[in-house]
Amino acid sequence: MNNPPATPQSGGTPPLTGQVLFYQQPQPLSPEDHGGLGVKQVAEPFGFMRQAHAVPVTVTEFGLAASSYPIIFVGADRTPVAVMGVRQGQNLFVDANGRVPDDHYVPAFVRRYPFVFASDDQSDRLILCVDRAAPMVSNQPEVPFFENGQPTKFTNDAIEFCKEFERQRRATAEFTKMIMDLDLMEEKSIGFQPRDAQGNESGPQQKVADYFAISEERLSALPDDKYLELRNNGALGACYAHLVSLLNWQKIIQRAIRTAPPAQPAA
Repeated sequence: MNNPPATPQSGGTPPLTGQVLFYQQPQPLSPEDHGGLGVKQVAEPFGFMRQAHAVPVTVTEFGLAASSYPIIFVGADRTPVAVMGVRQGQNLFVDANGRVPDDHYVPAFVRRYPFVFASDDQSDRLILCVDRAAPMVSNQPEVPFFENGQPTKFTNDAIEFCKEFERQRRATAEFTKMIMDLDLMEEKSIGFQPRDAQGNESGPQQKVADYFAISEERLSALPDDKYLELRNNGALGACYAHLVSLLNWQKIIQRAIRTAPPAQPAA
């Protein structure tokens, strides 16, 4: 897509397809459909991510996220994600009040919510959308989306944030393609040994996850020109931030051991 992302639409927008983590009812933002809406403070600001055990991160976030979570690569496209739980449906970093501890990084993928860009295949542009089902979206807003039919500063700031996120998302795709082209990825597994109160082994080894990671051995074995290329384009720092982040596996496993599994819905 070469055209710049679009501003809020004015009627006649095409239906949305596809799914994105967190978004239940995304709608193209327009003054006709959302003129009386806006956002309000909610009791649990990050409650919507309570069931997300992994959240996508961009390459520019590796350094910040690495102090809090393991960063791994998943799927055919090797999408980088911050691991925030080891069980499906449980985020270990969202507390009972729907908040993330102040000393833990919150990815931009989360902070842009309830806004998101969607592709408009007809015009090759991006459309700003809002999740109508988001708990902070209200018809009695503290901060409106529009005033006199025009986007408010809040909405314009959201547009700029989503534009920057889209730029970083594309840069991340370029980063992972480069790492894959250099054959630096390897498959890895992480597990832990259950132990009783006395520290004795209790039961078989438990697997936590299979994932892709950058191989430090392959990275160090790169020819000088390829290694310098990674350094000069800023990718080398991201590689080492990812490798350092993997030290958080034991921290997150211990956190999971101390936390009860999520409640299962009644049959």
